[in-house]
Amino acid sequence: MRGYWWKFAGVLIFLYVLIGGMTIPTKAGIISVIPGNALSGESLNLMITGYNTHFTECTELRAWLKLDSVHVVKSKTIKKISERTAEFLFHIPSVFPGKDKVQPLTLIIDNEIDGVFVQPNAVFITVNDSIAPDSSDWLLGSLENLHEAKGTKFPFRNILNETIRNTFFHVALWFAMFVLLILGVYHAIQYLITREYDHDILSSSYHRIAIMYGIFGLITGSVWAKFTWNTFWTTDVKLNMTAVAMLIYLAYLVLRGSSSDYDRRAKISASYAIFAFLALIPLVFVIPRLTDSLHPGNGGNPALGGEDLDHTLRLFFYPSIIALILLGLWMSELLTRYERLKEKILLKNQ
Repeated sequence: MRGYWWKFAGVLIFLYVLIGGMTIPTKAGIISVIPGNALSGESLNLMITGYNTHFTECTELRAWLKLDSVHVVKSKTIKKISERTAEFLFHIPSVFPGKDKVQPLTLIIDNEIDGVFVQPNAVFITVNDSIAPDSSDWLLGSLENLHEAKGTKFPFRNILNETIRNTFFHVALWFAMFVLLILGVYHAIQYLITREYDHDILSSSYHRIAIMYGIFGLITGSVWAKFTWNTFWTTDVKLNMTAVAMLIYLAYLVLRGSSSDYDRRAKISASYAIFAFLALIPLVFVIPRLTDSLHPGNGGNPALGGEDLDHTLRLFFYPSIIALILLGLWMSELLTRYERLKEKILLKNQ
């Protein structure tokens, strides 16, 4: 029983990720702000559409348009239409600091249920020089007494919305895949050094599960792309290079089935596994960083961090990686035991 603890741990951790990761709600956010531009010195009636918001249920709903750490405009009136929709009336000052003709304002909404949530660059103000200067509507100071969202919630990210949960699967699959590939390459090198067949069996088992993880990674990534980019696949360099890398590894499976000579198959497979891993590094980690890319972490597009991967997501993201690694090791062990039994049967029948 002691030898099985890590297997049970992998299953339990994955269930924890699956249940908690799919049931914890996301924080409130802002989906749309209409209109998105205005002139300085005029009254601006903003129609706000929220996400997971409680506009009518809350008792203290406030809103501000913020230019910088000093200049803030508070809403004059608020009309609650529904839980997700409200109108906020602002009077935009005629005087703006700086010389920019167009200046962006950040929308900040706060209530006691949803806490505070922000939409950067929600409204762009064109400074109208023909209006008489009047800066009386600026609140010169910082915002105070802001609320925190109640309960444990995942961060809201515009466009991603609920698909931010795919972080636990798509990203974690790639982390686990690389761990299994490293183990597979290690045993491939050990086979070339020792010529022990068991190392070839172990290398093959780790590579098969890693390739399965990679295919699942491509599938979950395509589904994610459909929700965020409105297409299952693009010409993005990261996606294309990853697809090329997976094709190289699929060729590994073809090589293993192309020869009935065990020694020859083991030597070719071990050598090819090393080549595939060396090709994987520049294809996935180097080339995508040399050009523009939609994919996070490449071509100047920031990777997960800050609000994208806050402490609540980390509670499930890192356990997901651990669970997938443990489950991958378990599946690899089952394949290894099967191959060892098959080898014993072949030797017995000779």
